[in-house]
Amino acid sequence: MISRDVRLISPRCTRAALYVVALFIATLTAAALVRYPGKGYVYLVFTAISASFLYFGFRKRAIFFDAFIGGFLWLGFWLKLTVTVVFANGQFRHPVGAFDGSPEAYDKALLVATTGMLGFLAASLIREKFIFNYPNEIDRTPFRGWLTLYKHNRAIVLWGFVALVMVVAVTNAYFGIYQRGAVPSTVLPYGLSGIYKWLLLFGLATFSSVILYCEFIQQRKATYTATFVSLLETFLSNVSLLSRGMILNAGALLYGIYRFCSILSLRINKRYVLITIATFSALFVVSVILVNLLRLLIYNDPSPYGHLAKEAWSSTMALFVGRWVGIEGVMAVSSYSELGMDLWGDAWGERFSYDSLSFYDSTIIESPYVNSDLSKTHFVSLPGVIAFSFYSGSFLILFLTVFVFGLFAAVLERFVFKLGGENIILCSLLGQVIAYRYAHFGYVPQQSYLLFGSIILNVILFYVANRALSLWYVKRGILQ
Repeated sequence: MISRDVRLISPRCTRAALYVVALFIATLTAAALVRYPGKGYVYLVFTAISASFLYFGFRKRAIFFDAFIGGFLWLGFWLKLTVTVVFANGQFRHPVGAFDGSPEAYDKALLVATTGMLGFLAASLIREKFIFNYPNEIDRTPFRGWLTLYKHNRAIVLWGFVALVMVVAVTNAYFGIYQRGAVPSTVLPYGLSGIYKWLLLFGLATFSSVILYCEFIQQRKATYTATFVSLLETFLSNVSLLSRGMILNAGALLYGIYRFCSILSLRINKRYVLITIATFSALFVVSVILVNLLRLLIYNDPSPYGHLAKEAWSSTMALFVGRWVGIEGVMAVSSYSELGMDLWGDAWGERFSYDSLSFYDSTIIESPYVNSDLSKTHFVSLPGVIAFSFYSGSFLILFLTVFVFGLFAAVLERFVFKLGGENIILCSLLGQVIAYRYAHFGYVPQQSYLLFGSIILNVILFYVANRALSLWYVKRGILQ
């Protein structure tokens, strides 16, 4: 699988992709500029910062959080706004609260979004200068316990992992332990429901990252198997969750492989690249359509299957631009008439409840879920971290809050790298998890400690297990 004939992505392909993206942005910008209701220079500044934010996420010294937060916010802010202005006459699919579509309202929303992205950019530059950068080489010794276990028990590890994935996915789907938008049908004792949630959201994927790391470090020729197992996990977990987000964990794992091979100067067989992309694409499309169909069956009145399939396909097509959280939240919050520190404090104090609408749904917008059956479903609208940080109405507080969030993400990614055995693939996965949480921030913000605590405990678990395995193999004389 690993050879010396074909680079994963050649410099020529990288330049070509950059030119294509630049042309795409320039073309849409020109089309949107003549339709944008506000001041043209405000939209151009917003476009320039958005494009820079995206580009900086993939610069040489970018960390994984930079890449994913840049991608999420570019999709949720610039692409969604531009496509909606150009092709939908400014009619957004999600609620925008008191936003009235006036030139002044558009300009204010874009200034809020731009300020938030500048906060993340500033944090990234400070991180690069003073906190953390990935090295040009990776030490292979910190993970030697896991590497030795995998070397001597590869088949058992792979089959055992597949069995674990199947058991977790099937039992979760059958018992309804944790599914997106649903009130749990089964609550397990002793905190086991929380373990299911962790495993399905990113816990199982972290095991995939360890398998992939061991596979590539040892330069095995059967990498097809490990890669397929990892993609299968993301497929089954997301279908079990009723989530259309397979692309997130799977994409993070694949991007981690790319960066990992680049750092190790490994070259990948072209056939592996093509088969991996084809497998990922097929599983992703099937997962989205299947989850859409299941959600329609579960959350709507029974309908003829042909109608359900049509609805599933329609919602799938709208998903690729419309699902990203971003500009609607900023529009709603920036147009709200009672911004201030009291609102900011109330938002931070929100408590989790299955029996009521979220703070954002009940206060800022006219919620599409106001007539939902809260005994069966649990849907919430999300403002995103930038809109949430503007509840105070202060551009300075917005900038500083986002800046601190960016620095915290950098420190956490450094922690993952150091204690996670310098596993670049694991760093990519968890960098995406952190960025996704920020992009979808705003509901019960105090409970963010549960996610960040899970990440920290996850990494400590791998570290302790690696140390224990290393000591055991040293005792047996397998390791020095």
